[in-house]
Amino acid sequence: MGKIGFSQIGKNGVTDNFVETLRTHFKKNKSVRISVLKSARENGKSDVKKYAEELMEKLGSNFKALTIGYVIVVKRFRRENPQ
Repeated sequence: MGKIGFSQIGKNGVTDNFVETLRTHFKKNKSVRISVLKSARENGKSDVKKYAEELMEKLGSNFKALTIGYVIVVKRFRRENPQ
């Protein structure tokens, strides 16, 4: 199992800068654990799922996300992820 990176989503949500930060995390880590802070989730867990979907659109098909409570775990695959 590879290393796990950590990051947080704040009140700004998923920005281009955040996506670039994730891409740099994936240069050293196989997966990244993203905590969604209270300031970013006004509607509860539905906001967390919305952020996960938005991340998958911006990152591409080599990534897969799993939401657990208020945490998003994003994993990188070497090849394109079969849907």
